[in-house]
Amino acid sequence: MELQFQTATLLLLIAAVVAILTRRLRLPYSVGLVTAGIVLAISPFAPQTTLTKDLIFTALLPPLLFEAAFSIPWNLLRRDFPVIAVLATLGVILSASVTATGMHFLASWPWIDALVFGALIAATDPVSVIAAFKEAKAHGRLMLLIEAESLLNDGTAAVAFGVVILLASGQQTTSIEIVKMLFVTVLGGVFCGATIALGALLLAWRTQDHLVEITVTTVAAYGSFLLADHFGVSGVLATITAGLVMGNFKFRKVISEHGRESVQSFWEYAAFVANSLIFLLIGMHEARQHFVAMWLPAATAIALVTLGRTVAIYSCCLLFSRSSLRISGKHQHILFWGGLRGAVALALALGLPPTVPLREEIVSISFAVVAFSVYVQSLTIVPLLRKMGEIPQRSL
Repeated sequence: MELQFQTATLLLLIAAVVAILTRRLRLPYSVGLVTAGIVLAISPFAPQTTLTKDLIFTALLPPLLFEAAFSIPWNLLRRDFPVIAVLATLGVILSASVTATGMHFLASWPWIDALVFGALIAATDPVSVIAAFKEAKAHGRLMLLIEAESLLNDGTAAVAFGVVILLASGQQTTSIEIVKMLFVTVLGGVFCGATIALGALLLAWRTQDHLVEITVTTVAAYGSFLLADHFGVSGVLATITAGLVMGNFKFRKVISEHGRESVQSFWEYAAFVANSLIFLLIGMHEARQHFVAMWLPAATAIALVTLGRTVAIYSCCLLFSRSSLRISGKHQHILFWGGLRGAVALALALGLPPTVPLREEIVSISFAVVAFSVYVQSLTIVPLLRKMGEIPQRSL
């Protein structure tokens, strides 16, 4: 992880200024941060820092995942879980397939490189999605679907990405081994998260000190991720599980009322810090990309990723069209356009082994897709929510 204390302090100062300006200008916070990162990168006093997979996954992603999962009511999640599960599994597979097939035939990429790109870009990013919809003050079932899908589909994407990387390295993988890998990765991540969370709750139950309660939740957020990563299972699902368990399992009896308020405030701030650093670093890295030289494959990829999201959302929602879990047409449109890509896709791209033939092209085009999400989808999602009547006319 390459982020020095002095650099982090400077970035947080910039984030605070950007937060004030974007609120006054009524712009999405993520857009302001990425823009500030680009400006900072081309300035003479640009800090020397690098956006890496370890920095995103190990340091910045756990607090964002934990905070989001901690706030999701289990009773509402359970009701819509079939829809969310289909979107997070079948939806990711459909999206990845459309993107990979298009990159092979339209961009003339070898199948293995196209599959790698399709797998890493398929999942919507919880960092970008949750940030955009919270700023817009979306609520109700729509917010639950958006939030839960973006949290859970990273597990599917990570498994698919792992399988494709194995194939890219020349290893022979049977269908039975793929299914086994799926179960081990998913169930292992859930088990690690639940185990750490229950242990943390046992500790919290023995104290009324809100500082200790905050410390225990911090250990749960990072400990679940690190434990799962140690055993080679899904750290994303582990942290999400830890957040869900600690946020819903006999919450009022285990953690004191004062502790609950303190914990929620702490994680809201932690998510703000992680969010700010991620988007600023994305902007700094975007400034170093040579998009002009790759405009055609980048434009092709953006169109294919958008098409893949279209196929995934409308096909999956069609399965529930005659059930009590039916998703309205306007919510389907918002789910489609709200499928932003961000830090998770970039982390997977940056973590690609050097043996992948088109590694540099995949990284650059992944940044192009993320730039489209930030500057086009993020800027237009609020007007879309207003038009669909999901937020008040004068709300941001």
